[in-house]
Amino acid sequence: MNKLYEIALGIARGLDYLHRGCNTRILHLDIKPHNILLDEDFCPKIADFGLAKLYSTKESVVSMLEARGTLGYIAPEVYNRNFGGVSHKSDVYSYGMLLLEMVGGRKNVDVDVGPGRTSEIYFPDWIYKRLHKHDFPLDSITTTQENYYARKMIIVGLWCIQPDPNHRPSINEVIEMLEGSMEELQVPPKPIFSSPPRSPTTIYSTTKSMQ
Repeated sequence: MNKLYEIALGIARGLDYLHRGCNTRILHLDIKPHNILLDEDFCPKIADFGLAKLYSTKESVVSMLEARGTLGYIAPEVYNRNFGGVSHKSDVYSYGMLLLEMVGGRKNVDVDVGPGRTSEIYFPDWIYKRLHKHDFPLDSITTTQENYYARKMIIVGLWCIQPDPNHRPSINEVIEMLEGSMEELQVPPKPIFSSPPRSPTTIYSTTKSMQ
């Protein structure tokens, strides 16, 4: 779990560079496990910018004519503007889903759940309840140290997937939360979970963008 925590922190730092370290802000818009590469030292590298969008750091939201992302990781505002404008917080949502998947050790889209159902429906809801009812939220956790890192990653992940972008932390705030003490972390409100439609007009995979 300690190594997973270090990888998660490395991914967050990479996103922070894209969002704040470049002259022009870069939205990746397709953060998911397949787009995170690990070197021989397990140092994560963010890959595949086929769906990325550039916009000025002075802009609060980015204009998009079409939804971009991958089912299970796409932020709700990307496919439904009623949730708000697309911004760097959209990458934060995808990162949160990735973080929960890392902790849970399971895929976002699970064929056993049923057509069109993603972990936005079942896994965050399940882990949120376990977080309140169990000292160790995952049965695979056996030590206090593992539990410390797991609970921290779960809480941060749940903050990241808040449906309202304004309620999500920025990626630099995510880093502060991950590096800070557990005592300073508050459990977020339970997110209202929803899934994007399985429509070719709204969901674009990286594979399609590269064709």
